[in-house]
Amino acid sequence: MSLYAMQKFLFALNRDAEVQRRFGEGGDTRATLLAGYDLNDEEREAIGSGDIGKLYVLGCNGQLLMHFAPLLGVAWADYLEAMREGVRKYGPVRAGIYAMTTGTDEKVAGV
Repeated sequence: MSLYAMQKFLFALNRDAEVQRRFGEGGDTRATLLAGYDLNDEEREAIGSGDIGKLYVLGCNGQLLMHFAPLLGVAWADYLEAMREGVRKYGPVRAGIYAMTTGTDEKVAGV
């Protein structure tokens, strides 16, 4: 997994208008943009599809994801629920500062 690359991309997407434009175009433009980052297929698909829950489980920092959500048109409450649903659907957070070392029934990082 390339957690650093995922977070680097989200950081750029949150701050760089050109990256936002290219991501927003979708299709080949988005694929070319994502190819510039060292992502595996699972990470690329999660970013490309806007799967906030999967990105959270893969270890992406919530501060980065909370800026990605509005770019996708996801409201705050839906963003929080997407992280919860990600844990239910994909299992415990695998890496990063939110990695779960206990059962998934416990609240983690305010989620």
